Amino acid sequence: MEGEFMCTAESYLFAKNHLSEQEIRGKKVIEAGSTNVNGSVRVVVEDLKPLSYWGIDIANGPGVDEICGVTELVERFGKESFDVVISTELLEHVRDWRTAISNLKRILKPNGVLLITTRSIGFGYHGYPYDFWRYEEEDMQTIFSDFTIQALQKEHISPGVFLKARKPDPFTENSMELVNLYSIIRRKRCNNITELDFLFAKTIKGPIHRLASRVLPVWAKAAIKRLIA
Repeated sequence: MEGEFMCTAESYLFAKNHLSEQEIRGKKVIEAGSTNVNGSVRVVVEDLKPLSYWGIDIANGPGVDEICGVTELVERFGKESFDVVISTELLEHVRDWRTAISNLKRILKPNGVLLITTRSIGFGYHGYPYDFWRYEEEDMQTIFSDFTIQALQKEHISPGVFLKARKPDPFTENSMELVNLYSIIRRKRCNNITELDFLFAKTIKGPIHRLASRVLPVWAKAAIKRLIA
């Protein structure tokens, strides 16, 4: 699933502390990467009485109301369709992060609220099915410099970053083409993931890694872990 890493306790509290009843009651809410594996912010939001709450992901599962990829949001729902847009533990798994974030921005109404949680450098590889990027506070400041950032903080227990931002009216979307993110696959900042990188993610960090975990001795597992950390 696109959002299959569990919603951490700190992610849950960030949503609870930074989303108000005034921002949610009677409003249209969408969550991208909404599969509930071990927790979800959905219960927090639904307690605040939204008009509707729509969960989307790339496969069926708990918390998923419709199958739709994050890069297809505008195509499916249209521009400026929701008052609140939520994405928890999704963006690190999306290879084309620029298109994903552009869709999150464009689907939001002017003056609408965007809430994002994602992982930072220091958090290990977790492929569901893949894992590509790590976001730092400075990355979020750059990427969302076309929004009004209302809250931006680190998660320290499990390295991550949380953002709450509001879409200005009028809105002009910034280009993200020159932004480099840290790639968990390449272990450095880069502008994109090549096909060779993607093949590596599908093999070495995929079924081969899972097979090795079952059959190799401890010392060999440790060597592989150092190689792909």
